[in-house]
Amino acid sequence: MLNVDWAKRSHKGLRKWVLHIVKQNPRTGAEIMDIMETASQGWWRPSPGSVYPLLDAMVQEGVLTKLEGKKYTLTEKGDQELNQPFGWFGFSGKQQPRSLEEVLDQMSGYISYLEDLSMAKDPKLQASSDKLRAVKERMAKLGES
Repeated sequence: MLNVDWAKRSHKGLRKWVLHIVKQNPRTGAEIMDIMETASQGWWRPSPGSVYPLLDAMVQEGVLTKLEGKKYTLTEKGDQELNQPFGWFGFSGKQQPRSLEEVLDQMSGYISYLEDLSMAKDPKLQASSDKLRAVKERMAKLGES
């Protein structure tokens, strides 16, 4: 289970930006990160370990809905949150996980990002197949402990 309070507290600016992006059109997590990177002219790209746990938490809270095709869309509750005053203040950037649960939430976010790339048949994923295999083997060993 995601720690929703953590996602709300530590990603306030990121959260508002996600709401703004999905209000325009339903988007996948990877598309959201691409838009943020483009908007910052390549200076900043949020990590999948920040974005996907946040998206999952926002779905749990009812501010986003996850559609078929892994795209997220804004709910009425999300639209209300987006229209609250001072919506863009409090941007905190990347937060480090403080517990094992937060590490696992971030890892889950990275896996969701890779799944998005896989669905889109992104060549970046294919080029990293050896590295993915090595990570898979290390994760399997952890599961055996």
